[in-house]
Amino acid sequence: MPLSRELTRTNATAMVAGTIIGASIFVQPSEIARHLATPGEIMLVWILCGVLTLFGAMVCAELASAFPETGGMYVFLRETFSPLAGFLWGWAMFWSVHSGIIAAIAVVFARYAGFFYPEAMNGEVATRATAVLLIALLSAVNYTGVRAGGVVQTTLTIAKIAAIACIVVAGWLLAPDRAPSTAAAGETTVQEFLLAAVAGLFAYGGWHMVTYTAGETKMPARTIPVALVAGVAMVTVCYVALNLVYLRVLPIDSVRSSTRIAADAADAVLGRGGSTVLAGLVLISAAGGLTGIILTGPRMYYSMAGDGLAPRLLGYVHPRFGTPSHAIAAQAIWASALAATGAYRQLFTRVVYTEWLFFAVMAAGLFVLRRRPGYAPVYRTWGYPAVPIVFTAVSLAIVVNQFLSTPRDAAIGLGVVALGVPIYYYLAHAQRRLS
Repeated sequence: MPLSRELTRTNATAMVAGTIIGASIFVQPSEIARHLATPGEIMLVWILCGVLTLFGAMVCAELASAFPETGGMYVFLRETFSPLAGFLWGWAMFWSVHSGIIAAIAVVFARYAGFFYPEAMNGEVATRATAVLLIALLSAVNYTGVRAGGVVQTTLTIAKIAAIACIVVAGWLLAPDRAPSTAAAGETTVQEFLLAAVAGLFAYGGWHMVTYTAGETKMPARTIPVALVAGVAMVTVCYVALNLVYLRVLPIDSVRSSTRIAADAADAVLGRGGSTVLAGLVLISAAGGLTGIILTGPRMYYSMAGDGLAPRLLGYVHPRFGTPSHAIAAQAIWASALAATGAYRQLFTRVVYTEWLFFAVMAAGLFVLRRRPGYAPVYRTWGYPAVPIVFTAVSLAIVVNQFLSTPRDAAIGLGVVALGVPIYYYLAHAQRRLS
C-alpha cells in the first residue's frame, strides 16, 4: 500500500523552517560569540552560515527534483553511489543521530516545562518521563496521518516565527541601546572563526529532512525545492534578526558569558517577565522542531525496508491512516529509550559530526550525476559548480575539525557508522536469497 500524498507546499516549507528553528538559537549564540572579537564578526558568521546552509539546500533541492521518492538522502546516496552508502546513512540516523536528536530535544522541552511546573518537574526522573511522554504524544499524532502531523508542524512553525518577530520588534522599540562591553577579546584567529562557524552551522541543522517525505508531498519534484530554499531563507532572516537584538540589548561580554542568552535578552527588554515569555517560546520551538523530526525519520526507514535493507515490518503502511506506522513506533521506542536512560548524550556527541561527512558525499555526488546519461532534474542548482564545491569543502572541514579537536570521540563515532557495513552485507545477501 503506497503512502498518501497529503503535504502541500506550505506544509513542506513549514517543515523546513520549523525543523531548523529549535532550541539552539536560544543558547548557541553565546558559544559563537566566545570565539569572536567583535559584533561584526558575530553577525558575519551567522550570515555566512545561512548562506552555506542555503548552498546545501540548493544541492539537496536538485537531488530531490531528480529523485522525488520517499527516503530523502538515503535515496540520493543509493542512486548516486551505491545501496551501501544509503544504508550507512540510514543506519547512523536510526541508531544515533536522528533518534538522538529526538531524545535531546524532548529533554530540552521537559527542562523548560519545569519552569512552569517546578514542583511536578523536580528531579531527573520527572524530566526524562516528560521527555518520553512528549515523544509518545507527537509520535501518536504522526501515526494517525501525515496530514495531522503536517498541520501541527505548520501551526507551531507559524507560532514560533510570530513569537520571534515579536521579540525582535520589542527589542528594537522597547529596549534602549546598551553600552558596549569594555572587555577585550583580542584578535580573532582563523581557527577561532572556523570553530564559531561550525557552531553556527549546527544551529541551522535539519534542513534536509523535508526530502524524506517526498512520497507524501504533492508534486514533490517542484514543491520540495521551493520549500528548501524558502524555508532556509526564512530561518536565516530570523537568526540574523534575533542576534542583532541580542547584541543591541546586551553588552558583548554578557553575550559571551551567558548560559541562557535569549532569556537574558528577554529580561532586558521585558523585565523579569521576559524569562517566562522565553520559556514559552522554547516550548513551542522545541515541540515544533520535534514534530518535523519525528515525522520525517520513519519515511527513510520505510524506504530502506522496501529495498530489503531494514526489517520488513518497517515497510508496513497502516491501512486506515496511510502512514508507515511500524516505522513510527520503532523510532518512538528507541528514541524514548535514549531519552529515558540519557544514553543519547554519548551517542549524539560522538556521531553527529558524521552527518557532515555524508553531506560532503551527497554534494560531491552532484558532479557524478551531471555526467550520467538520463539524469534530468526539474531544478538545477544555481551557481554550479561553485555552490556544491564550497559546500563540500565546508562539510569536510567540519569533519576534519572534529577529528583534530576530539580524535577519540571522532574515531568512536566513525566506528559506530562502520558497524553498519557487515550488517549491510548480511541483509543484502539475505535479500538476494529471497529474490
